[in-house]
Amino acid sequence: MARRIQQQEDEKVADLTPMLDVVFIMLIFFIVTASFIKESGVEVNRPDTMTAEPKRFVSLLVAVAADNSVWIDKKKVDIRTVRPLMEQLHAENPKGGLVIQADKKSKTKTVLMIMDAARQIGIAQVAVASVNN
Repeated sequence: MARRIQQQEDEKVADLTPMLDVVFIMLIFFIVTASFIKESGVEVNRPDTMTAEPKRFVSLLVAVAADNSVWIDKKKVDIRTVRPLMEQLHAENPKGGLVIQADKKSKTKTVLMIMDAARQIGIAQVAVASVNN
């Protein structure tokens, strides 16, 4: 009789392996489907606009600071190296477009140089980020 009670107690242990499998599958699903936020690496005071539209599928994010310094992937880069860097990043995700975050005090010349480099690479979707009022 004591043996039978001991066997019944051993059989009541729950197997957690299927539950852990489900949890790991859900974790992988959420990691894969999550959209990651890209940051340029510098705080930019964008101009105000009334007709701004949100853009999806952004693969390149370039920021132009108030002192006309150019930032890509949280790194300050020389304006002469912008095109090769954008070409490399665009090759990784050719479907995405370019968003330029230009400060209100930055020069138009710098923004136009970046836009020109993007068009030479073949990036068709080029947008300038702004604050929507």
